[in-house]
Amino acid sequence: MFGLVSFASRRGIRGAGGDAPPGESQIAAAQRKHRARSTGIRGETFAYWYLRRHGYVIIASNYAVPGWRGEIDLIGFDGPVLAFVEVKTRTGSDKIALPENKVDAEKRRSVSRMARRYLREFGRARTPYRFDILAIESRTGQKPLVRLHKGAFSEHS
Repeated sequence: MFGLVSFASRRGIRGAGGDAPPGESQIAAAQRKHRARSTGIRGETFAYWYLRRHGYVIIASNYAVPGWRGEIDLIGFDGPVLAFVEVKTRTGSDKIALPENKVDAEKRRSVSRMARRYLREFGRARTPYRFDILAIESRTGQKPLVRLHKGAFSEHS
């Protein structure tokens, strides 16, 4: 299945449409937001199949706690270790901002908090776990560049 997803993304992950100019209207801003969300969904789908191909057994996606802000993109086993995976997708040609750098201290705290809740909720308190980041860079007309950072951060970082 990853072969099909990889083939479909050979010219990039971003959907149709360009960026809105400065001073965009509310409609243009809404369209830009929709494109960003669509890119994120395509990135998470690509990530799911990428991780499966690399031996992960995915057991949950888009895990969220009602009343809490945010979500954990993917949760799966990499061998005996439970991995909480944050997926960051970036489109375009901006070489300065790496997608994995978007996982700031606030996001790490949020993911850690939800992970502890997940472990309690599903009786996995004694399961070894870690936090991974899967970064996807997609440029139009090119195959996505993927970087998997296993153990990218800890609960206390």
